[in-house]
Amino acid sequence: MVFITFLSCKDSEKEQLRPNILFLSIDDLRPTLGAYGDSVAITPNMDQLASEGMTFRRTFTQVAVCAPSRASLMTGLRPDSTRVWHLGDKFREIDPHAVTMPQYFSKFGYYTVNLGKIFHNYMPDSISWDEPDLRPSRYLKPDWINRDGETFYISEEVNKSQAIKRDSLLKLRPIRYADGWNTGPAWEAADVHDTMYYDGAQTKLAKQTLSRLAKMDKPFYMGLGYFRPHLPFAVPKKYWDLYDPMKIPLASNPEIPDGAPLHTMNSMYELRHYDGFNHIGHPTSSYRMSQDTIRTLRQGYYASVSYVDALLGDLFSHMKKIGIYKNTIIILWGDHGWKLGDHNSWGKMTNYNIDLKVPMIIRYPEQENKGAQTFEITELIDMFPSLCELAGIEIPEYMQGTSFVPLLENPKRIWKKAAFSQFHRRPRVSADGKRYMGYSINTKKYHYIAWYDWNEKTGVRGEFKGEELYDSENDPHETINVASNKEYDEIIQNLSAQLSEGWQSAIPN
Repeated sequence: MVFITFLSCKDSEKEQLRPNILFLSIDDLRPTLGAYGDSVAITPNMDQLASEGMTFRRTFTQVAVCAPSRASLMTGLRPDSTRVWHLGDKFREIDPHAVTMPQYFSKFGYYTVNLGKIFHNYMPDSISWDEPDLRPSRYLKPDWINRDGETFYISEEVNKSQAIKRDSLLKLRPIRYADGWNTGPAWEAADVHDTMYYDGAQTKLAKQTLSRLAKMDKPFYMGLGYFRPHLPFAVPKKYWDLYDPMKIPLASNPEIPDGAPLHTMNSMYELRHYDGFNHIGHPTSSYRMSQDTIRTLRQGYYASVSYVDALLGDLFSHMKKIGIYKNTIIILWGDHGWKLGDHNSWGKMTNYNIDLKVPMIIRYPEQENKGAQTFEITELIDMFPSLCELAGIEIPEYMQGTSFVPLLENPKRIWKKAAFSQFHRRPRVSADGKRYMGYSINTKKYHYIAWYDWNEKTGVRGEFKGEELYDSENDPHETINVASNKEYDEIIQNLSAQLSEGWQSAIPN
């Protein structure tokens, strides 16, 4: 059992009964970090955080798309319980009585503040926070209230084009994602100061807010959500200059898995609406992107990750300067992975592990196993109960995740038998125009996915439609679906049974 106590004010740190919590979300962040063995990524600050804390090397999201993933981890309930299955589902409308993590922590004396993307972009959920949806002052224009932080560019030409396109789009349909602002190029590399892009301006505001919170007589819970490396890859030029696109390796699995059903893949509509990409085909088609474009997109993703890393370094330095770093639990996570040409695709929205595996790093006061890593299975839904335990707060009985605090004490102890994920494939993005729900179970050795018909009105699965099996030890990039191979019949039977039994059967002893 980990106990965090504060009995004195060492090194000018503020004395508190409970630790502060800095809850760091980084949108679309796959484990493209030095701490995860990526030799290309330049991420010194996240790597330093990992050296001071615990790095979870086998963490899975519950759904590989923003809204369902975040609704799940913020309520401690799995997608079939929240009934948030795709981007348009709003957890607060579905269940007005849902209690989110910051809501729960406020009951125990925490002052809760939100900047950036913690829930889905346009769902700040004001009920959850004492101070919800704080934004840099220059982004508080009335026309921008429903606009997402990911949609801003530096170029005046692009800004004018966005406004014209938005007017046209809203005339066709007045309610749109990002309020119609999500148009423009897929990348930008303006030679500007870090604070000229939204994430940089937001970090400056976060520093100011932390200075204010440090003077309060109660602990704080700050949710700070970064928009990059979400598209567009619009970050200062100096971060692009860190990388030679010719030295960034291409995807090792550039084709859809051999033997995979067509409906496993998303249509890449996220990338398609950016300038110059409206022609791209479905990943299951014969379409292949040019290598020059592939390299530019991969460079942009890495540049975006390095930009956020630099902002975090600035933030952490400020926390040390004002004396709150030591007394703060810092947990950093990505809401799902992201394909960079993997499986002939770009984006998330599949049940493949390139989309399901995410980074999760935690550093907390008086941590003993500094720099440790664990390869035991964990899930994003485990964060809620874990933070409760670390803060000395009672864990709600209804949690559907498991506190990973015992792993912090012993990273090699035997832990969860499996991780559970799912994805709702809708007709308009499915290669065959049909609707499915795919349920996924990941063990250390195998990844099994079962596909069913799905009734979107009742939320009930129908007829079994097929299955996939990947040998995670011998085929970690999931290139061959071996479900039809007879030698795996017994393994499939066992995994299918485990999947049917659900997450309760995988809880550690």
